[in-house]
Amino acid sequence: MTWVLQGCGGDRPAIEEDNQRTSSAPGAVVFIISPKNSEIVNSPVTVKFGISGITVAPAGEIMENSGHHHLIIDTGLPDMTGPVPNDEQHYHFGKGQTEASIELTPGTHTLQLVLGDWAHIPHDPPVVSNIVTITVE
Repeated sequence: MTWVLQGCGGDRPAIEEDNQRTSSAPGAVVFIISPKNSEIVNSPVTVKFGISGITVAPAGEIMENSGHHHLIIDTGLPDMTGPVPNDEQHYHFGKGQTEASIELTPGTHTLQLVLGDWAHIPHDPPVVSNIVTITVE
């Protein structure tokens, strides 16, 4: 897949990418602030995202050392060489959101964050959080 972005009235250069991964900032981390691991919660679940050593930027905005959150629910990490899928297990926060309210069914669920660049592609090396396991009553 080839991405072509043309500047639209600003000083942004035209960029062509072919699923090339953006380098992550040294020491960059993402983490789930809440809920905490092993916490018992009610739905909807408010998930707060933490980040350090790298900047949150909306999808489509090309900035060095930046990216946006993707919340992975009840599945493993996606293929790190292409865009993060957009489905019921892979939530995109391309506007730069740092928290979300998610409806989850009763039971045990896993949550994990992966940071994606302007094109939703995980950085190299990937910036991912630890898995948080919660129980929804």
